[in-house]
Amino acid sequence: MNVSDLVDAAVAADDKLTKAQAKAIIDGVFKSLTDAAVKGEDVSIPGFGKFKVQAKPARTGRNPSTGATIEIAASKKVAFTPAKQLKDAVNG
Repeated sequence: MNVSDLVDAAVAADDKLTKAQAKAIIDGVFKSLTDAAVKGEDVSIPGFGKFKVQAKPARTGRNPSTGATIEIAASKKVAFTPAKQLKDAVNG
């Protein structure tokens, strides 16, 4: 599923909503999620799940083709933990 599919689903669910309005709403939601992640904030959506920024420390790795040791810089990642309702729906 992509943004176009989400827009189509939103329009199908509400006949008063245009595709342009639905796209603006969906884009706004994703921008808000991104802005919160950039700030390091958790985003919890009841019944769906939680997005959380996690810090990954610097570490030593190996280049798989040469075997040379390399340093991997510290970074941040966004992790998603599904809510129980979502897990139950998926596992039916």
